[in-house]
Amino acid sequence: QVQLVESGGGLVQAGGSLRLSCAASGRTFSSYVMGWFRRAPGKEREFVAAISWSGGGAYRADSVKGRFTISKEYTKNTVYLQMNSLKPEDTAIYYCAAGRIFGIEELQYDYWGQGTQVTVPS
Repeated sequence: QVQLVESGGGLVQAGGSLRLSCAASGRTFSSYVMGWFRRAPGKEREFVAAISWSGGGAYRADSVKGRFTISKEYTKNTVYLQMNSLKPEDTAIYYCAAGRIFGIEELQYDYWGQGTQVTVPS
């Protein structure tokens, strides 16, 4: 059974940092792309960042470039999202996802975690 488990969310003041983790289990993900999405209150879920397990490719949405970094750790089967210079508009539930196609659309991802809440008060 495939499982993606996010952790690391919380409440942080504007300008602060958080690191989200996504632990993957249940299958071999070496050929997969791992992505982070987020859903802000009252908004649609949107793409944040993605990284290929096997290659070096990584991509981030324009809204987080220069502030967020996605990375991976093979030995722990874990993907991270380092979030710096957080803003109130980053407040959202952050979801980890796994798919076979490198992309920014939800439909391109097959597996999803339950999400972790990030809150940045204004």
